[in-house]
Order: sequence, then structure tokens, then C-alpha cells
Amino acid sequence: MGILNLTPDSFSDGGLWLEPDQAVRHALDMVADGADILDVGGESTRPGAQAVVEQAELDRVIPVIERLASEIAVPISVDTSKPQVMKAAVAAGATMINDVCALRQQGALDTAASLGVPVCLMHMQGQPRDMQHNPNYQDVVAEVRDFLDERTQACRDAGISRHEIVIDPGFGFGKSLQHNLDLLNGIVELKTLGFPVMAGLSRKSMLGAITGRETGDRVIASAAAAMLAVQNGAAIVRVHDVRETADALKVLAASRASTADPY
Repeated sequence: MGILNLTPDSFSDGGLWLEPDQAVRHALDMVADGADILDVGGESTRPGAQAVVEQAELDRVIPVIERLASEIAVPISVDTSKPQVMKAAVAAGATMINDVCALRQQGALDTAASLGVPVCLMHMQGQPRDMQHNPNYQDVVAEVRDFLDERTQACRDAGISRHEIVIDPGFGFGKSLQHNLDLLNGIVELKTLGFPVMAGLSRKSMLGAITGRETGDRVIASAAAAMLAVQNGAAIVRVHDVRETADALKVLAASRASTADPY
């Protein structure tokens, strides 16, 4: 999943793709580099980020989704928690909803169910503006698993097919470095819920803490983290650096194929 942030304040690429022409060109480049899904977002959810009013988010994402829907064949996901943005994005051509709030905002669950598109439900402790203020868990993997179990059941109760649900442990969303590492190693446990797992580790501060590198210099660490996530069972990795990550995963796939039992 290639990330297309149409925001001035995202932690890694804020302000780079504000103009629709630039955004569309970047999206096309990501598809050429190997993106299977594009995730379009108009509101930053970095630590400390402030909320964006609905109309501003609509103005950012809808023109770009409309253009992309007419120019590319890969699915387009909208990264939003707002019901009205979900509706407008799907009408414009989006075919998936990626919600960091796991459809907990008022009206979001019923809206997503009515739209009939796949959804990705993410775990977050707190809100973006305060989520990194001393995050605390007794057992982060068990607690995230329990939360996602509850949210997936809520979706099914609302009429969303289990085959249209993806889960995301929310790396960096109210987690310390150790919490993130525990979750990376615990993806196999999250898979026991029976849903595909998406991992979003790209360029995040946990990689800076490990490597000592600034955001723009975390490409190699991000590709390594994506490979580890897939090795541990992730079905989707959400990334900024599509070409590098796709190459790393091709190596992993070739290695796996070479050791497969031909019988």
C-alpha cells in the first residue's frame, strides 16, 4: 500500500503533495514502482497533530481520488475517520476505508457498512494530539488483539462481511518502542483473529530510535521492518518508499519459493 498524504503537516512528507497534479504524478510513480493499493489521506495523524475540519479534508482528497480513479487500475483507499469524507471518497472512486479510529467516530460504522467496501480497523491508544504521552499496557499484544476482536465483531454486527475486514495494530499510535517491537513480533498472534493484518511501520520514530537516523534517512530501516512484518504474517504493508519495499519483498518471496517443498 503506497501512502499519498495530501497534508501540510504529516510527519514524513507533509507539504510535498498538496497540489493535485503533483499528487497524481506521485501516485502514478508509486503504482509503477509496485504499489498494489494507494492510500489517500487529507488529515495528519502524526503525534501531536490537530484535527482538520471536514470541508478542508474533502477539498484535499476528493479531486485527487476522482482523477486517480480514472487513471489507474489499482484500488484506492481513503484514510479518514469522518463519515462524510468516507461517503464522498467512495462516490469519487475509492474502494476501501482505512480508519485509524476503527470506525468509532459517531456514524462511521453505519456509514462504512452502508458503503459496502472493505475496511481497515486500526488500534490507537488515545488521540493523535496526546497518544505518545506515556502510553501504557499490561500486555500490549493481548490488549491490541482484544480491541481488534471487539471492533471486528462490531463491524460484523453492523453487516460488514468478515471477508471485507483488515486489522492494523497501529504501530506508533500510542506505543513505546518496546510496545512496537512486541507488536511486530506478535503479528502472528493477531492473525489468530482470522483477518488480514496491515502493518504501517514506514519511516516511523521507532526506526529513528533504533537507527539514530532522521525521518528521510529511514528508507532501509523501513524496508527491513516491512520485510519482518511480512515474515511474521502481515498481508499488507503501508509504505512511503514503494520501490525499495517492493524489491525487498521480492527477495523474500524468492527465498520462500526456493525452499518450498515441491511435493
